[in-house]
Amino acid sequence: MDIHRSFAQVAFLVDGQMTKETRVDLAHDRFLKFARTLEKTDEVVIEATGNSMAVERVLRPFVKRVAVANPRLVRAIAFARVKTDKIDAAILARLHAAGFLPEVWVPDDETIRRRRTVTERMGIVEHMVRTKSRIHAILHGNLIPKYEGRLFTKAGRAWLAGLPLSPEEQALVSRLVAELERVSAQLAELDKGIAQQALDDPQARRLMTIPGVGTVVALTVLASIGTIARFPTPEKLSSYFGLTPTTHQSGDHPARHGHISRQGNAAARAMLVEAAWSAKMAPGPLRAFFNRVQKKAGAGAAAVATARKLTVLIWHVLTEGKDYAYARPAFTAMKLRKAALKAGAPREYGKAGPSRDYWIKEIRQREAEYVERAERAYERMVDAWTDRPSGRAG
Repeated sequence: MDIHRSFAQVAFLVDGQMTKETRVDLAHDRFLKFARTLEKTDEVVIEATGNSMAVERVLRPFVKRVAVANPRLVRAIAFARVKTDKIDAAILARLHAAGFLPEVWVPDDETIRRRRTVTERMGIVEHMVRTKSRIHAILHGNLIPKYEGRLFTKAGRAWLAGLPLSPEEQALVSRLVAELERVSAQLAELDKGIAQQALDDPQARRLMTIPGVGTVVALTVLASIGTIARFPTPEKLSSYFGLTPTTHQSGDHPARHGHISRQGNAAARAMLVEAAWSAKMAPGPLRAFFNRVQKKAGAGAAAVATARKLTVLIWHVLTEGKDYAYARPAFTAMKLRKAALKAGAPREYGKAGPSRDYWIKEIRQREAEYVERAERAYERMVDAWTDRPSGRAG
């Protein structure tokens, strides 16, 4: 099936012969009527597009299998100078029959729901950033000095309301601030649901033992991965997130490594880089790794490299079903308690839970000393790598 916005071109391949071609309307009721005409022994091939998951969900109960093809690789394999919808549908059928169809993984309903939530959150955050940028642009355009403090707090908004702006610009700032309050409430509601989903998922709780990984990062990564069994090695997972460097090599010339590929899930990659900046602030081997790369290549490259290191840790944590080796139990308990409060859990005054250990100075220091020893051990190991003999003996 060659899928478009409102219709799909269908080619039927039986025993290597094209037996029928038709066009199907993709309106839900009419497409469902077509799906019921198929048989349980049929296999359907579609390309990954914006509505391919909806097509797959409708077809799934009525056929043996729905294969979703990678459109980029299909074009590379089956380049044709004459291109029509009928030809595209026939090529998909023949590639599948020959066993050459490059497929993509079809997520289950739970993963689709998580991806939808993560995508909605990312859109809200981007809208908030644009709104704040418009306010800053108005201040800059009127030569107003930068506000000392957090601009979008109650005090900052009161300061904005008293600025010497023209009536039109003051009205625009007021509208932008009101819009920011509206979308901030939407973001808080989404984060509440994300926190609850993360707390209910053992894998998400396990990921949160890694420094820098909170509820949003954990759920974004799990929504992108679906199941870790899809990735036989941590390198495959890093490549899926687009965090592996591009490589160019030809003939006798040495290989040249460039920027990361950026071919994977953009939301997960952004979250991992954000987690890397947070991990830089926590004692442990990850901070030592960040600092080592930063001295050589700068902070930006260090954040990307640490995000890739986080991806390797995530693969091991999920594959082995174990917490992060250098997790701090009291800190993790405090992180989970904050997530529970965000999810709407009641405050329990006078009742000491596991998270209280983090606020006991001796316990907090003992955990910090443990991970700092691991950090120093990493630094000593790196020093041993970089040591070079002063010259050859004899």
